[in-house]
Amino acid sequence: QVQLVEFGGGLVQPGGSLRLSCAASGSIFNIYAMGWYRQAPGKQRELVATITSNGNLNYADSVKGRFTISRDNAKNTVYLQMNSLKSEDTAVYYCRAQRILPAGDYWGQGTQVTVSS
Repeated sequence: QVQLVEFGGGLVQPGGSLRLSCAASGSIFNIYAMGWYRQAPGKQRELVATITSNGNLNYADSVKGRFTISRDNAKNTVYLQMNSLKSEDTAVYYCRAQRILPAGDYWGQGTQVTVSS
């Protein structure tokens, strides 16, 4: 099992910044990808950004140029730096870890991000 705990959500004004953190623990060997997803009220969960073990990055078009995903392998932590936040970024943000051998797909409990004046 892999446990994921997210930190860093909160209320921020439009144009502001937040940094989310996701700490992984447990059977974290062979995790090949970690990422952030979000779910706004009444909408489906969507990909925000992912990073693989060899450093490949993928971003949703809606956050390109504003959000940056990174990982600290020594701390088993993945980060999401969010700048120039917009009201449409308001959602619950979830951390995800995908593992191979044995296969596993793990989610954190989510952290609320609210962008409002």
